[in-house]
Amino acid sequence: MAAARDASANTPRAVTALGFDFGTQRIGVAVGNTLTASARALAVLPTRDGAPDWEAIARLVQEWQPQQLVVGLPLNMDGSDSQTTVNARSFSRKLGGRLQLPVALVDERLTSRAAREEMREAKPRGKGKADTPVDAVAAALILEQWLAQQAGG
Repeated sequence: MAAARDASANTPRAVTALGFDFGTQRIGVAVGNTLTASARALAVLPTRDGAPDWEAIARLVQEWQPQQLVVGLPLNMDGSDSQTTVNARSFSRKLGGRLQLPVALVDERLTSRAAREEMREAKPRGKGKADTPVDAVAAALILEQWLAQQAGG
């Protein structure tokens, strides 16, 4: 019996994470976990006058029970901050404070472009991703980047 407990204690626990592609008009959301190191697009939440729909975010957190939140950080190509970067940092602080969960920031440069490219490639093959809003696909890419970092990749 003790050996079974020891073996299970050494098994890494999967961490569920929600990823966010913050924008002033809408926020893409994705879910993933460290066990599979993959993420999938969940939803796009509209903002109201630039403010997140905190109730909708809370519902997603209640549904998915993440242990980690990940927010894309939209840096300029030279690595400097823009107003959008400042807004994303503010969103991440409020998100962590409201939900009492850890928040990681991930450099999201070029993720929207990569998301559009993925969607363009999926369309001729009839894959579902072609019908998914670009913000949600970008959130999945942001989250997959964080998951890869956790796996040491």
